[in-house]
Amino acid sequence: MSTESNYYVPEESRLPVLGALALGLMALGAGLLLNDGASGILWVGTALLVAVMYIWFRTVIRENIAGMNSDQLKRSYVWGMSWFIFSEVMFFAVFFGTLFYVRTLALPWLGGEGDRSDMIHLVWPEFTAQWPLMETPSQAAGSNEFIGPDHHMSFPGWDKMFHWLPLWNTIILLTSSVTCHFAHHAMKHDDRKKFNIWLGVTVALGIIFLFLQYEEYHEAYTEMGLTLESGIYGSTFFMLTGFHGFHVTMGTFMLLIQWIRGLKGHFSSDDQFGFEASSWYWHFVDVVWAGLFLFVYVLA
Repeated sequence: MSTESNYYVPEESRLPVLGALALGLMALGAGLLLNDGASGILWVGTALLVAVMYIWFRTVIRENIAGMNSDQLKRSYVWGMSWFIFSEVMFFAVFFGTLFYVRTLALPWLGGEGDRSDMIHLVWPEFTAQWPLMETPSQAAGSNEFIGPDHHMSFPGWDKMFHWLPLWNTIILLTSSVTCHFAHHAMKHDDRKKFNIWLGVTVALGIIFLFLQYEEYHEAYTEMGLTLESGIYGSTFFMLTGFHGFHVTMGTFMLLIQWIRGLKGHFSSDDQFGFEASSWYWHFVDVVWAGLFLFVYVLA
């Protein structure tokens, strides 16, 4: 590490390369899991990523405690986290854009609007422009049992568990943003006791959210037949809510680490960026869920 106060040169490290390798293995493993059910590479990548993040977080925390972080380095942390969150905004914008394109543009075109009204009838003569679209031409030509009994071409949006689970999860996440803000406010005033209480509540709410999302998926899959194979709607539903669930998992883990650090007395009113960065991320995933609740559930 550089000893200069106005410029920072990080130490040589294999962690970024190992982190990239872990993410690559996870992507490859996820693809294999969806195609032939093999999950070994996915779990290897996940284990490697966990190990890399643990070592990386530990190194950064130790450097901060040792007073090795200059003002310039702290600014680089702020910009790094800001650009990371921006990349996540673009990530979810793609999936929201896909949902908008399919529902608002592609579906009417396939239904006969525009200059290509006859094209769909060449591959799917019985097609009806109806949302949600929960089947493909090959599925329509075969059995319809894949979407469950009595649910053909109808979204179970507010039926049974869909009537309350997403609503409760919305309340939980919005509440967790408030408790996270309370924790931030407490640390700004060096009130460590309130900080630990409110941050602990935030972590607990994140865990409750994940449990309820598991219940939602279980109900959707076992009783309503909504799967990744349920047409374009099934794909967009699980991609949006699934990736968001992954981000909630990461955010909960990040806040858990900050809570443990708070219990050890690591933060102060003028030195708390580890928590602040995690709280930014948490508020981001909360905003994304608000959009999901509106466009995936309420306006389904």
